[in-house]
Amino acid sequence: MGSNEEDDEEVGLPKLPPNTKNYMTPPCYRRLLDEREHLVNVERPEMVNVVSWAASNGDRSENGDYLYGKRRLREIDRRIRFLNKRIESAEVVDPASRPPTDQIFFGATVTYETPDGEAHTIRIVGIDEADASKGDVSWISPIARVFLKAHEGDTVRLPTPKGVLEIDIVEVLYV
Repeated sequence: MGSNEEDDEEVGLPKLPPNTKNYMTPPCYRRLLDEREHLVNVERPEMVNVVSWAASNGDRSENGDYLYGKRRLREIDRRIRFLNKRIESAEVVDPASRPPTDQIFFGATVTYETPDGEAHTIRIVGIDEADASKGDVSWISPIARVFLKAHEGDTVRLPTPKGVLEIDIVEVLYV
């Protein structure tokens, strides 16, 4: 059937760079574990019951409940395989347990200022928890890669389609 790479592509998440760990925060790890547990212990058994019931109704070729149920079971199984892979490769890093530092590593909350004086705050997180609408960017994103290992007070250069931006790092926190 499908390979693990196809599972990743269908879920639509970026792949990790080769030979890197799948860093994530404890809440993300817990969320993945909870989702897998719910799929395995609740959704999948319910769908198996629906498919079983639908199959007992006779002709399966035109049985909508049966066809939908089988397709949904495949989706659930694909998601469980994906979650298993992400959980197995997880390297859980708790930003709050990091010794105090002004250097930027995974889990840092970074406030920076653009050349026009506008301030922005982002948090550097794992690929499974990135959400730009909340300011959570993946550690493999271009902006995070520019910030990693820089210090509070540094100016970094971010290549953009409109040219290179000089960005001042105003504050680095681990929460």
